[in-house]
Order: sequence, then C-alpha cells, then structure tokens
Amino acid sequence: MNTGAQASRGTASYAVLSPWADVDPVPLRGITPRPKDLAGKKIGLFSNGKRAAALTLTAVETRLKEQVPSVETSWYTSTKINTPEILTEGKARFEVWVRGVDAVVLSVAD
Repeated sequence: MNTGAQASRGTASYAVLSPWADVDPVPLRGITPRPKDLAGKKIGLFSNGKRAAALTLTAVETRLKEQVPSVETSWYTSTKINTPEILTEGKARFEVWVRGVDAVVLSVAD
C-alpha cells in the first residue's frame, strides 16, 4: 500500500482492476428468431401485474398500431406478481396464449 509520503513525492502506483470476472464469453442469442416485420402479426402484451405494467403496455400497443396498422395484439396478465407464470396455476392458460402469438412484449413496470 502506498503511504501519504509516497503519494506526495509522485512515486505512488495504483493497480486498476476490472469489476468484471474473466469468463468464457457465450454468444448472445434470442429464444426464437425475431420476426422480419410486424405487419399482419399478432403481438402478445404480457403484463406482470405491477401498477405501471398496463400503462406501459397500453402505450406500446398504441404506438404499434400507429406504426403497423395491420398488427393485432393479445393481452396476458400474470397470475402472481414476481413469479414466473409457468410456476403458477396459470401455466396451461399461458402456454395456450404463447402459442397464439408471433412475438411478445413483456412489461415489468413498477
């Protein structure tokens, strides 16, 4: 460790360390390919049920329909807040909903 005397003489040295761990990089990939465009597609709007989620998704839905008039939307609200839907009693309903949409926008707004 450097003392105050070393620092004042200009002889102090510091090691700069990265807060990032050295890991093997894993290429990023989506769960499924993204649609090339949204024209004529059915977009799922998934709300986690928190207070701003519906407000956020309503704004997204409005913009989507302005930009892509042929887009259709389908809403889904999670059964339990902060719980993955596949771990709730809503799992079967969720799986049916997911199969019926081309892409999903998820809102976890607080």
